[in-house]
Amino acid sequence: MSLHYQEYGDKEAPLIVFLHGGGVSSWMWDKQIQYFKNYHCIAVDLPEQGKSNQSINFSIEHSAISVIELIENLGKGKKVIIIGFSLGSQVTIQILSMKPNLIDYAIINSALVRPSPLVKKMIKPAIKLTFPLIKNKSFSRLQAKTLYINNEYFETYYKESTLMKSETLVRILEENMSFVLPKNFNKAKSKILVTVGEKEKTVMIKSAKDIVSNNSNCVGIIVPKIGHGVSLVKPDFFNEMIENWITEESLPQGIRTIL
Repeated sequence: MSLHYQEYGDKEAPLIVFLHGGGVSSWMWDKQIQYFKNYHCIAVDLPEQGKSNQSINFSIEHSAISVIELIENLGKGKKVIIIGFSLGSQVTIQILSMKPNLIDYAIINSALVRPSPLVKKMIKPAIKLTFPLIKNKSFSRLQAKTLYINNEYFETYYKESTLMKSETLVRILEENMSFVLPKNFNKAKSKILVTVGEKEKTVMIKSAKDIVSNNSNCVGIIVPKIGHGVSLVKPDFFNEMIENWITEESLPQGIRTIL
């Protein structure tokens, strides 16, 4: 399966792979791409999203297989860093579980690993009711606000939202709400940083704790005063945190760690 991706930076430098969240695409990493210009950066559009919207049906497992293939082709002999947010973090976890020695550093931001069967049952009827609202700009602006998408990126977000099919959105949400930690996640050899926002839902904070407790290479932190989307709302903080992690394995001062 071929995924659309864009390359930036120094192709001889360590490889950073960015995996976006659901409802957005690779553009969410623009501020990170600008910051990490001394690295070989790859911003991927996951299946049925962004410019990969003509690829096969989305699933976390198939996405992981495709990203693994991409990394194996572009990351030979390099240090490899992978950064995922939300849905992209679930794909990251799947990659680490399938290829435990592939990634040197992994950053898992806001990954849900506690499935909710009841919520999953409600997805189809809820989407059937609300999907027509996606083309309403006022409604779309409200949705964008919850994702910390500002005016700079709103038109891109809105355009992609209007192009998405209802069955695609259902697939993505059902995959997201069904995801559990793979049994081989504990074998991943990467240095793994797990982050979650202090203002995120309780299930997200519990998920972060589950991830940390299932692999001894994990370090977890709770980012204060932030909900779901630290890389978008505080890109400078996020970028410096990532750089310090992949160069020194150090964490921001005064940050609350997950035990």
